[in-house]
Amino acid sequence: MFRLICLACCLSIVSVADADELKDLQTNAVSSRKCDAAHWGVVDGLYSSWTSHTNRLIPVYTFGTKGGGAGIDLSSYTDANSVYRDRSRLQRLYRSDAENTVDADAPYMDQTNVFDLQRAALESGRKHVFVVVFDGMDWHTTRAASIWNLQRVAYDEGRGAGTHFQEYQADGTTQYGWMVTSPASDGVQVDVNLQRVKNPGGGLAGGYNSRIGGAFPWSMPSVAEYLVAGPKEALVRHAYTDSAASATSMFCGIKTYNGAIGVGPQGQPALSAAHLAQAKGYKVGAVTSVPISHATPAATYAHNVHRDDYQDISRDLLGLPSISHPEQPLQGLDLLIGGGYGVEVQTDGSQGENFVPGNKYLTQSDLHAVDVANGGRYVVAQRTVGVPGADGLMTAARQAVEKGARLLGFFGVFDQGSHGSGNLPFATADRKYDPAPDADGFTIAYQQADLQENPALADMASAALTVLAADDSPFWLMVEAGDVDWANHANNLDDSIGAVNSGDAAVRVITDWVEQNSNWDESLLIVTADHGHYLIIDRPELLIRSGETTAQR
Repeated sequence: MFRLICLACCLSIVSVADADELKDLQTNAVSSRKCDAAHWGVVDGLYSSWTSHTNRLIPVYTFGTKGGGAGIDLSSYTDANSVYRDRSRLQRLYRSDAENTVDADAPYMDQTNVFDLQRAALESGRKHVFVVVFDGMDWHTTRAASIWNLQRVAYDEGRGAGTHFQEYQADGTTQYGWMVTSPASDGVQVDVNLQRVKNPGGGLAGGYNSRIGGAFPWSMPSVAEYLVAGPKEALVRHAYTDSAASATSMFCGIKTYNGAIGVGPQGQPALSAAHLAQAKGYKVGAVTSVPISHATPAATYAHNVHRDDYQDISRDLLGLPSISHPEQPLQGLDLLIGGGYGVEVQTDGSQGENFVPGNKYLTQSDLHAVDVANGGRYVVAQRTVGVPGADGLMTAARQAVEKGARLLGFFGVFDQGSHGSGNLPFATADRKYDPAPDADGFTIAYQQADLQENPALADMASAALTVLAADDSPFWLMVEAGDVDWANHANNLDDSIGAVNSGDAAVRVITDWVEQNSNWDESLLIVTADHGHYLIIDRPELLIRSGETTAQR
């Protein structure tokens, strides 16, 4: 049986059983460069005109915070308590003039308040602190996933529904807010060999002007280019963040320059929430769907003047001597699980003079040194031919518990260009692994082994909890759905929705664990993103499958 399906971008005759309408929408949008349903960037009518970040406000979902008191209840940082209502506080935060950033009516918080919230949770004795970062997921990205998941347009403002993290109530303790993610500045130059910032404060300064950008995550800016640091001749321009500066703000509580990993504007190392937790006797861990030393996991613990110094960042994460800590290494994370496996390069100028040819993220000698089999502190689980990734990882997690050891998980897909190398496989919107083309026409193609030999992010979260919760220990855990960012950079709506749902599955693992093993008086969860992109949903009803006829129910 066949039927006519309207895809917003074209007309196609397809089998009902074989239909993948969102994949077809993405494919035809890339081919024609037009799509009635949505577009990326400031150019109306063109499907893809912007593939980088923006200065959009970012939602913050918290669980275990409502009624938690000063520093824990989200109201400690929003509305009347917003730092954006106080010029002197803003000037200290940005280390610059805040004239075009002050807003006497600002309802939003700042990304540094995510750190403040973690610190308050630790100081109040919360036993389990979780932070889930959907890298690159703004309100509009979440709404696209919601429409697809619910097959209806459920909201046009506010928290919304359609994912677990939007709908879960945590025994009435959940709250919702939004935050500014702008950095201290962009355009800073560094010397990675000397670990030195050469022009502190260089480049365009950060900030946020709600009169232009809007006061809510769903607001449309009055000047579209403002969110991408333009137009050049404008009197008010603010830098938009990269993942490194934003993650450093969320985990260290400081504004810094784009590219910084756990260091301030002058390159000085900062204490992170994970460091504070570790000093209190907590176990600490980081999990990611992208390479282990990419910006978000890196900034939870490492110190480096540049985000691309991957091998040295991995050394900090694993407690080995690094260029930042050559004599007295950091203690290292108790658990690190992510990608990067199989990405081999012979040269990499961004990593400095001590770069070792081979794996881009973790040298063979460092991997050998940390393995318990060689006297190290980590049980190592790697992608292995013929071994299901989830099974291999959980086996290693149980071994780590039995040995009283740490856990390192190293997985990923290789030979997939800039979009996919080193990452976990991308689940698409239909929860399969058959991505549509990116905006540049590149299409990822997975082998069966890629799908079998890699765990999903939810599997990684389960393994992390197995290790960190052993002995009834207090712990701090960061989980990153990093593939949302990669999909949005590629202007790939099919991958983006799939990545949101993959991350949402990991959130459910955490909330299920809390319900079964803890409660929301002793546990606290933050779900947020580090920055936004520039997806605009023009006609949301066109993201509903053609079999549905009603956009609002």
